[in-house]
Amino acid sequence: MLSEQVQAKIEHELKKYPADQKQSAVMAALRFVQDEKGWISSDDMADVAIYLGMPKMAVYEVATFYHMYKLQPMGQHTLTVCTNLSCQLMGSNETLDYIKSKLGIGLNEVTADGKFGLREAECMGACIDAPLMTVNNRRLCARLTPEKIDRILTKLSAGGELASGEENVR
Repeated sequence: MLSEQVQAKIEHELKKYPADQKQSAVMAALRFVQDEKGWISSDDMADVAIYLGMPKMAVYEVATFYHMYKLQPMGQHTLTVCTNLSCQLMGSNETLDYIKSKLGIGLNEVTADGKFGLREAECMGACIDAPLMTVNNRRLCARLTPEKIDRILTKLSAGGELASGEENVR
């Protein structure tokens, strides 16, 4: 069941759309659930579908299409590396391999301490700054090098957050 806080946020979002277009708020509803719980379960998707009066499959299709939604717990800091062709040409495979070796995990895995999860994504729309990754879908880190990755991981491991403009964030 959706919490009262999530329901209130969805209700606020619904004011932006015609009354007969409640499904227009599905992306925001999924984000609200994820912000509250850290990820989105199948039960959460079903609850969103019921709340918005839409088929469960339609909510599932949205949640699985966009890389910003986490469908399993992914740790305190979710690192999402773009692996689309443009980023691959600029070294995203090497970037991904470096992060895997530094964290000792593979894709869709979480470190033993629960601090980091690693995912891949299709195009992030900033090809000029490849290779790219996001931290918790909130901070875009661009033109990654092993040194930049080390600085990012060190700061996040110590409990810090990346400041705006840090590490070629655009």
